[in-house]
Amino acid sequence: MRPAWRVDGGAAVASWDSLLDLVFPRGCDACGARDPDEGGHLCWNCQAEVPFVRPPFCSLCGDPVSGRVDHEYVCALCSDRRVHFDEARSVARYEGPVALAIRALKYHAHLWIARDLAAWLEAAVRTHYDPVEFDGVTFVPLHPLTKRERGFNQAEVLAADLARRLRTPLVRRAVRRVRLTPTQTRLTVPQRAANVHDAFEPRGPRVLNGRRILLVDDVMTTGATVNECSRALKAGGAAVVRVVTVARG
Repeated sequence: MRPAWRVDGGAAVASWDSLLDLVFPRGCDACGARDPDEGGHLCWNCQAEVPFVRPPFCSLCGDPVSGRVDHEYVCALCSDRRVHFDEARSVARYEGPVALAIRALKYHAHLWIARDLAAWLEAAVRTHYDPVEFDGVTFVPLHPLTKRERGFNQAEVLAADLARRLRTPLVRRAVRRVRLTPTQTRLTVPQRAANVHDAFEPRGPRVLNGRRILLVDDVMTTGATVNECSRALKAGGAAVVRVVTVARG
């Protein structure tokens, strides 16, 4: 059962947040400034510096391109590989306050920042997709050993908040990570694809049974991870897989 203070909606949550602010004053999770935006965890200055992704970008993976493009195009990376997701979009570039906020969540367990990031994800979904089309929201799973070490999956935390905002079911047991993979950070594009090849598998052959799925992750760089996860989702019966991430590397 939910706590009673959540029953009457936003006003009660805001009152609870105000009470917590008296005991534990909030600071900006990017720059550390005191008293960030009311109810949030990023100050106005940092929010103003967010490098939002804007057109033009690849019609498949959403990777932005410099200069002027007067027609729909597919980037070279998507042209040279088999793309298993139907579309992917990201909120902002992985730099500045966005990168700092994601690192605070991912590596320092600042779980409170997930609410701010999920609000951005909701805006991206409503901008680029039709939220009504989705039958479920899921996330890129961690390997059990990684999740045990970290204590949580940041993509799952974001997906849960986003699903609540979209009033769409959260699908927790869609795919699983069956192979422990090294970090992708210093790998080339081909190495990234090889690193996550067959790293995911569906929970069952028709576990998703024609559902239209929104796949959530924190950061997308080349898209190798979300592409391989999308392959597993399609193998599990998903009819459509669209991706949304907070940042684009």
